[in-house]
Amino acid sequence: MKIAVVRNHAKTDRVISRFGQVCPERYGRSSVNMVLDSLRQAGHVVEVFNADTTLLGRLERFMPPDPATGMPTGLVMNMSYGIQGECRYAHLPAMLEMAGIPYTGSGPLGHAVALDKVIAKILMLHAGVPTPPFQVMGGPETEADGLRFPLVVKPRHESTSFGLRLARDPRELAEAVQTMTAKYRQEALVEEYIDGREVLAPLLGNDPVECLPLVELDFDERELRMVTYDDKYHKAVDEPGKICPATVSDAQAARLRELARATFRACQCKDYARVDMRIDEAGNPSVLEINSMASLSVNGSYMLSARTAGYTPASLICRIVDVTHRRYFGDSAGVGAGAARPKDRKKQA
Repeated sequence: MKIAVVRNHAKTDRVISRFGQVCPERYGRSSVNMVLDSLRQAGHVVEVFNADTTLLGRLERFMPPDPATGMPTGLVMNMSYGIQGECRYAHLPAMLEMAGIPYTGSGPLGHAVALDKVIAKILMLHAGVPTPPFQVMGGPETEADGLRFPLVVKPRHESTSFGLRLARDPRELAEAVQTMTAKYRQEALVEEYIDGREVLAPLLGNDPVECLPLVELDFDERELRMVTYDDKYHKAVDEPGKICPATVSDAQAARLRELARATFRACQCKDYARVDMRIDEAGNPSVLEINSMASLSVNGSYMLSARTAGYTPASLICRIVDVTHRRYFGDSAGVGAGAARPKDRKKQA
């Protein structure tokens, strides 16, 4: 099968104009190469492309439609976070929808919802999923009515902890919101900080949605018990450790998996994602957010969970492709044994 691995490259992405908020995320070379090698070893014909204005013509040459039926002859492995502008995760899926090309991961709607933290939280609440009390603030003059300090402040439309701040009083809140609106040119999401444990729930599949082993973040004695940008990009000397499977009771694990699946469905996600949750001192869980493009880096939480479940990096990549192919066409992508669910792991409910 032909698979186009599509990602962004800071030095070669082509656009008509440089305009709008620049996307600060991209996959590193080692992660892209891991995906390419995994798919080639499984017998697929694979090439890598940039997700820019040159893409559709290059894809048409690489995997033209079936001449008899007009149906697709391949699919895209989406590793693109976008280049610039709003709802950047949604840009590549929208292009591919227009062109009639299947792709891995969520569609334009799911990515747009997940990247708008306010809309995602509204949908969670509508689905009965608990999430910390919050407010949208557009400037330092706004008061956090009814919210209890300390408060977590983050840009409404960013990910990977960009701009994340903890405000302990009104002065710090005003400063954080002012910095955020000026730097990121968007509203700030302000929510109550939950002092407790943080657990991540990686999800895989569609019907059913499988919850891979839960991952707990170990902050140890660190004062700031939140995951920062420096943590996620391995720049912090006190980066929290990861415990997988998380040390929670069976009943609590079942509740966390239930909330993760409900969030996945409420936010219209597909194929794979990661849901981040907090558990307060009384044992009550709350969903913080959903990452509709969970990182497939070999050192990331999603891959740690997958390895605990019995996957190798290569078999996980093949499994994602298989999940996608079944969603579109109802059958396997025709890969080798790597796409099968691991047989030597404990079943995740």
